[in-house]
Amino acid sequence: MGDDVLTLVEARLASTFGEPAGRAAVTFLGTERIEVLRFTESAADGSALVRYATLGMSYRPMNDPLAAVADPVRGPRAELVLTVKGGRDEVLRPLAVLAASPQVEGLVVAPGASLDIGEPLWPDAPFSAVLVAEPGGLVEDLELDAPADPVRFLPLLPMTANEAAYKRVHGAASLQERWLRHGTDLRDPARRTVPLDD
Repeated sequence: MGDDVLTLVEARLASTFGEPAGRAAVTFLGTERIEVLRFTESAADGSALVRYATLGMSYRPMNDPLAAVADPVRGPRAELVLTVKGGRDEVLRPLAVLAASPQVEGLVVAPGASLDIGEPLWPDAPFSAVLVAEPGGLVEDLELDAPADPVRFLPLLPMTANEAAYKRVHGAASLQERWLRHGTDLRDPARRTVPLDD
């Protein structure tokens, strides 16, 4: 089923963002191949908006690492989407690492979760962690034949170290409310930490 799922996922991404402008593949020992597709469009201010979407994370469902037997069909499936003004192609490998984490570490990636790669998302980036946002806004869920769960396309919102610390204490909703209140452009690769003490 896995290859058929990825064919459908790529078609959904292409119908949403257009044909990919580039792609890169990363393989980790003992895991399925993860690709990262690059889509380019123009933002409202005329700058280039680059969307990076993983392809391969949904090959198999994410299973609870404590489960005695991994279900090959049922369980949440997802791909990750990161949007960066101007693009930062050095983010391809970190994104692939995050997409491989369910296979490598047994993680179930869900909205509200924090993912930290332990190093900048790209050279000199002020972010090493991302907040997993709610799906459906950028790319519609991809329904699969029952009993398989749909593939959800999870946006990633880069967090500075201070924002990640704030989120751990106060929760994802509180951090997102601050971003909204201050009009934070989460696609800006050089943005500063949102005010956290007002």
